[in-house]
Amino acid sequence: MRDARAFGSPVPQPGLWHPGDDPECLTVNVWTPNITQSGLPVLVWFHGGVCLGSTATTPDFDGAALAAAGIVVVTLNYRVGYEGFGWVEDAPANRGVLDQLAALGWVHENIAAFGGDPDAVTLIGQSAGASSIAGLIAAGCAPGLFRRGIAQSPGRIFVPADEARAVSAMITSRLGVRPTVEALAEVPAETIHAVQLAPVAVMAGEPGRWTQPNAPYSLIVDGELFDAPPWDTRRRAAGLSREIICGYTTDEARMFTVDADLSAADPAGTAHAYGLSERAVRAYRDGNPGITGDDLHALILSDALFRMPSLWCAEAGAAAGRNAYLYEFAWPSPARGGALGACHGLDIPFTFTTPRSPLAAGLIGPEVPPDFAPLSTAMRAAFTAFASTGDPGWPRFDRADRIRRIWRNPPALGRDSLSASARIWQGERGRRPA
Repeated sequence: MRDARAFGSPVPQPGLWHPGDDPECLTVNVWTPNITQSGLPVLVWFHGGVCLGSTATTPDFDGAALAAAGIVVVTLNYRVGYEGFGWVEDAPANRGVLDQLAALGWVHENIAAFGGDPDAVTLIGQSAGASSIAGLIAAGCAPGLFRRGIAQSPGRIFVPADEARAVSAMITSRLGVRPTVEALAEVPAETIHAVQLAPVAVMAGEPGRWTQPNAPYSLIVDGELFDAPPWDTRRRAAGLSREIICGYTTDEARMFTVDADLSAADPAGTAHAYGLSERAVRAYRDGNPGITGDDLHALILSDALFRMPSLWCAEAGAAAGRNAYLYEFAWPSPARGGALGACHGLDIPFTFTTPRSPLAAGLIGPEVPPDFAPLSTAMRAAFTAFASTGDPGWPRFDRADRIRRIWRNPPALGRDSLSASARIWQGERGRRPA
């Protein structure tokens, strides 16, 4: 028997897991408004973490407020880091995503016992979790297991198999083993954890070689689960196959640059690392007169990591004739003297209505701003409506009008704010990373 009133263990990862923790860590958490009801829509949350860390066992993803709106909420653990996304020659790639699919199978078989409708499942996730959702939708995976998806800041973390093999070789050479199941089974998890970030220094020194030079673990385009990034409609005839909401935050990269020493940072180097030319950097400068080097670095990084992939996913959905919706989370955080802006991850506390969670404390501050509640209520209403009906309450995105929801107080509608950046990326080597 298991005490279901408390979270289980996180999956193995540095900082959150220790030898002796419960090995049965691939668990789900369920919130239901009323276990005696039936036919309720279901939201299944995929957490982010650069395919490297994080867990569903945190109050950051407390589903109580969403459940109170008449939704059954499920959060889940999946393997991360080398265990989940490292290349192993005789094991499936994307094992973390296979864990997600296994959890969806459990939801399909069991969610009716919690009042949920197994045929009305909507996926929702952020960052790496959002990327996984976009990838599963585009690949047409898991027929019958979910109907639509909400991708909050999906990233460009789809890498070719040869990159994954190269990263794995760096790991296994340090471990002194071959990249096989049998060899790695003899290595303690904490030993793998100690070296799984070793490739970062090598990748940072060869930025033009890698799709995501600061992230050693990514979703692998292995030709089986994923055959292309979700926005690569040139290689995928069907495009995004289900209804989708894609969203980004205005200042995505400030989460990563606010504490960084950028005195030696070269925006051109950042651009080159993500496949952009010197011409593109000049276009960024011309389009943003007077921009500082630090702000240009953050802008290019925001576009490269999340803002462009979010737009590309919406474009792919619209091009496939599906109902695709786009939003921009533009509420500026007061934390750190306003230095974070509307940074990566800031939309999570608003999605879950968790203003006093650990994540909110870091991104918003110890005090709950008076405008938190109305914006959170509006976002929650839109996402639960989408889960229920497929309509979040604002116009569909199409490549002509390019309408987006702007999450601020009060919420508004506007045309796509990324048009200038999109023109810069159009035709560049980084336009459709594969």
